[in-house]
Order: sequence, then structure tokens, then C-alpha cells
Amino acid sequence: MSDREKCVFVTVGTTSFDPLIELVSGGSFCKLLEDLGYTRLLLQIGRGQYEPEGFVKPGFRLEYYRFKDTIAEDIQGASLVISHAGAGSCLETLGAGKPLVVVINETLMNNHQLELANQLYKDGHLYYATCSNLRHLLKDMDIGKLKTFPPGEPEKFAAFLDKVMGVS
Repeated sequence: MSDREKCVFVTVGTTSFDPLIELVSGGSFCKLLEDLGYTRLLLQIGRGQYEPEGFVKPGFRLEYYRFKDTIAEDIQGASLVISHAGAGSCLETLGAGKPLVVVINETLMNNHQLELANQLYKDGHLYYATCSNLRHLLKDMDIGKLKTFPPGEPEKFAAFLDKVMGVS
């Protein structure tokens, strides 16, 4: 990655979240990212049925893959991470100190993703959206206002998750 490249990394973890992948790989969404100064969109599409078309054009490119052993390098190389609300993806991104937008999968039953995202949003660590309002959020958000997640304290995150899930 060059010093001038601004990458958005989108991850759905080991799940499928086709509505998100379809949205972010669409032409108008890529144009929005380009207008916001991003030059690359990298998608980790998981088990989804939808497979986007990668492309390269002057000033912007879209690439994707299904799975890798680790996505740490992709997170590290990103200027912005857009993720499903899986606890592992959130923790890895926040632990890397990267700006994070979580997209809630509204089709899930008993959606604890919303509770997790909402609490982390209230604490100032991320923004969250649904597929229907993600475009609007990206236009209006100020990633400079996000607070760094406390590093190296997995016990606190586990306790936080227990609280959100109603386990403790």
C-alpha cells in the first residue's frame, strides 16, 4: 500500500452479510468513497452468496476475498474499517486503533449486535449504521471524534460483553 492510498476495509467475518457487500460494492457507493478521498475498497465477503466484481480505474479500485487466516494486516492497512457487529471483528479493529463503522445486520433474530454497537457508540469508540443509512452516516461522521479503545485489556471487553448480553 502506498503512503497516499486511503483504504476502506469491509469485513463480515465468517458469516454472510450479502446486503452489506452488495451495497458497498455498488457503483454509487464506490463513487461516494472516492468523493470522500478513499482510493481503495477491500472486501472480506465471508460465506455470502453475492460475489462482487472487482475493478481498477484511475484513482480507485475494488478488491475482495472470502477468507484469510488473519485479517490483521488488512485492518492495519485500512484508513477506515466497516464491519458487521461480531464481537471478534469489533475487538480486533478497536484494538488496532482503527476508525470503525459497524453495520447492524437487521435480519438476525435476538439481535445482540445492536446492543453491542450501541454501547460502544455511547462510549465514543465507533459509529454504527444499518445498510439503509450507511451512506448518510459516512457523509456526516467525524472520525476524529472517536475515542481510542483501551488496549490490552481483554478482561474488560469480556466483562463488557457479558453486561451487554445480560450474562453478568
